[in-house]
Amino acid sequence: MSRGPVGVALIGAGVISKQYLDNLVAFPDVQVHAIADLFPEAARARAEEYGIKESGPPELALDHPDVEIIVNLTVPAAHVDVAAAAIRAGKHVWTEKPFSLDRPSGLALLEQADDAGLRLGCAPDTFLGAGLQTARRVIERGDVGVPLTAHTVFQTPGPESWHPNPAFLFQPGAGPLFDMGPYYLTALVQTFGSIRRVAALGSRAKATRVIGSGPKAGEEFPVEVPTHVSALAQFESGASSHSIFSFESPRPRMGFVEITGTEATLSLPDPNYFDGDLRICRIGETDWTAIPTTGPANGRGMGVLDMARSLRAGEPHRATGQLAYHVVDAMVSMSESIELGEFVALGSSAPSSAALPEDWAPTAATLDGVQA
Repeated sequence: MSRGPVGVALIGAGVISKQYLDNLVAFPDVQVHAIADLFPEAARARAEEYGIKESGPPELALDHPDVEIIVNLTVPAAHVDVAAAAIRAGKHVWTEKPFSLDRPSGLALLEQADDAGLRLGCAPDTFLGAGLQTARRVIERGDVGVPLTAHTVFQTPGPESWHPNPAFLFQPGAGPLFDMGPYYLTALVQTFGSIRRVAALGSRAKATRVIGSGPKAGEEFPVEVPTHVSALAQFESGASSHSIFSFESPRPRMGFVEITGTEATLSLPDPNYFDGDLRICRIGETDWTAIPTTGPANGRGMGVLDMARSLRAGEPHRATGQLAYHVVDAMVSMSESIELGEFVALGSSAPSSAALPEDWAPTAATLDGVQA
């Protein structure tokens, strides 16, 4: 068994790679060996920016002898294909959300990894941050009583005004549901457990949108998915939630998550971030009480680090492929409910994960450098 820092390589040198690299290069328990991309010049530029010695096409990462985990930061439509290639190459895989765009490819990927004895991890890993981990501790010690319901809201005018290349965010596998849903649904599953069934309504206000910034400003592109989704979820525990995912609101309202229990309502931090404000309003009170958050909040890449440390320890990691697939199952079921006009039952469940210790230190070196 290998010991010491876990070797990783990134496939995908786009915007999100910066957020990962800011942290991964600072975590002593992982070592970034290479940056890869279909456009090698983009990989080279990102590698030079972060002092990574090797860069090139995806094959460089897949064939690299010192790489144990592939960090898959490609566009959503390529997630499954890249992850499958990494498994064939004998690598564990961490993938940006969504895990897959449909059930068959997601299930096939889970089976492929299981047959190969390899691990799958997937964003969002924001639930490992201080904000949502503190919320978990508050709920588990009974501060809200029995959790019963939740309400979440994500609404903006849409990303085309600021994103230089937003068309993919309005194609199948994206839209507000698939783009932002994983953050909110993962937070809900971490609170209530597996989702039993869902129902949803969806709409699309415009058939086309116009890019508002960057070199493609003024270009028109088609809208292929619902841009407003209102969804209900019922959990195996009997709890329920209502969520809004929208690119149709002139008034932005993001990061709204409230959990209501028999004794109190808890306002959670934005699930797209690793920290944030946590507040509670108990029965008989009219004002919120702030709750300090504790624990690490380094940002994207914490899930890769947890996967790496768990790999060395022979323990389960927390942001698993099974969890991510369950969230995909929920989003696909919501999309089906929009078309069918009825509740849709899920066929998957999410495994429970251990809480992250408050003293878990991402920038500490916890793995020795000996190779066995």
